[in-house]
Amino acid sequence: MPQFAANLTMLFTEVAALDRPGLAAQAGFDGAEILFPYDFPAKDWEAALAGLPVALINTPPGDWSTGDRGFAAVPGEETRFRDAFLRGADMAARLGAARLHVMAGVARGPLAEQTYAENLAWAVAQAPDQQICLEPLNTDDMPGYFLNDFDQAGRILDDLALPNLGIQFDLWHAARIHGDPALVWARHKHHVTHIQIAGFPNRNEPGGGGFDLTGLCAELDDAGYQGWVAAEYRPSRATVHGLAWLGALKARSRLIGV
Repeated sequence: MPQFAANLTMLFTEVAALDRPGLAAQAGFDGAEILFPYDFPAKDWEAALAGLPVALINTPPGDWSTGDRGFAAVPGEETRFRDAFLRGADMAARLGAARLHVMAGVARGPLAEQTYAENLAWAVAQAPDQQICLEPLNTDDMPGYFLNDFDQAGRILDDLALPNLGIQFDLWHAARIHGDPALVWARHKHHVTHIQIAGFPNRNEPGGGGFDLTGLCAELDDAGYQGWVAAEYRPSRATVHGLAWLGALKARSRLIGV
C-alpha cells in the first residue's frame, strides 16, 4: 500500500516552513517532500519533522533567479553538478530521504545527453545506497529544460541500466507534456519509483483530468508498491480545507480523479 507525502514547499504555506511538518502529520500525511530544504540546517529540519519520514528532496538547482535549473545535463558545468549533487546527497542522508531528484538543467542536443548520462553514472557511483529520480518537466513551465519527455527519460534509463535510478512520475507534468497521463503511466510504470499527484488542468487538489487515482492506488496495492504518492499541488484554499481526497484515497472509498 502506498504511503502519502505532503509536498511542504507547496502545501501548508499558510505557516512558516519549519511549522509545516507538524501540520502535515496532523492532517493524516505519512511523510513529506521538501523540494529545496537548503535554507535551513539539517538539524532544524530533523527537529521540525519530529520523526515524520522524508519521501524526496531535490538536488540544489543553483541560482533560480538567473535561470539555473540544475546542472546534470549542462555541458561544462560538471564541477557545479558534482558539488550540488554531493550537497544534495548529504542532505538526503541526514534527513533519511527515500529519493533524491537530480535536476537536469537547461540544455539541449547530443552533447547535453552525453553529459547527462555521464553525470548520472557518476552520481550513482557516489551514492550507491541512495535511490535517485529523474523527472521530466514540461517546457511551458520550465523553458529549455533538458529532460522534458517521459519517452526520453525511459530511453535514458534503459541505456544506463542502473539499479538505483528511476522515474519520478508527476501526473500533472505527464498530462502537460503528453496529453493523456494514463498512457504515460502504462508505458513507463516499470521505471517509476516515485509518484506525484495534482489536479488537472489547474494543478490544484488531486482529481479531474481523466486519471483514476483510486484505481492507481488499487494497482499499486496489487503490485506491492512500497514507495510514496506525494501531493504536489497548489491548494485552491487553505490547505487543511482541501484534503477530502486524502482520506478517500487512503480508504479507497470513492472514485477520485475522473
